[in-house]
Amino acid sequence: MSQSISVSWSTVDATVTPAPVQVDKLSNYDLILRCQAGLRPERVAFAELLRRYQPHVERVLYHLAPDWQDRADLAQEIWIRVYRNINRLNEPVKFRGWLSRIATNLFYDELRKRKRVSSPLSLDAPRSLEDGDMDWEIAGDHPSPEEELTTREFYEQLHEAIADLPEVFRTTIVLREIEGLPYEEIAEITQVSLGTVKSRIARARARLQSQLQGYLNGQ
Repeated sequence: MSQSISVSWSTVDATVTPAPVQVDKLSNYDLILRCQAGLRPERVAFAELLRRYQPHVERVLYHLAPDWQDRADLAQEIWIRVYRNINRLNEPVKFRGWLSRIATNLFYDELRKRKRVSSPLSLDAPRSLEDGDMDWEIAGDHPSPEEELTTREFYEQLHEAIADLPEVFRTTIVLREIEGLPYEEIAEITQVSLGTVKSRIARARARLQSQLQGYLNGQ
């Protein structure tokens, strides 16, 4: 005679627990949401966020202050600010831009504290366009030796041209061309009017193009 066995599905379900989601498998968006879930970011999730975006922070600081020896300290302060304020980010999809603004604001705050900064900014390979804008990218993944030599020479000329720019011009054009910030945000960061920002960028572009034109014509 067979004996039936009664099974309670609620009992079975109670014994099955979903496997924890590994943070390194989360999308950037979901990772940021996880960091925003509690009063303070979850330690493991925040560590993964830092790992993914630390190269971006380092790149931003390098463009803004390549000669500063304390960029690592600035990067640490940036992440402290991110940790304290990530819950205030209303649109996680815009995290990268928000992070860039934190880095830029911190740099500019530090710049105001220093009496003098020697050549604090660096720009990558400008090209003059018909509309007067600058393209900062170098085409080609594998340049020839001659192209590498030309590029190094151009960097030297560019560095000298940047060094000749007034500090406010150097800062403003990097915020625009490297960071890609809109004019309104640059005005807020640098605490000047929108018209002043546009004027500084236009004058900086004109001076760079003028100083580099002789070198370019000789190529």
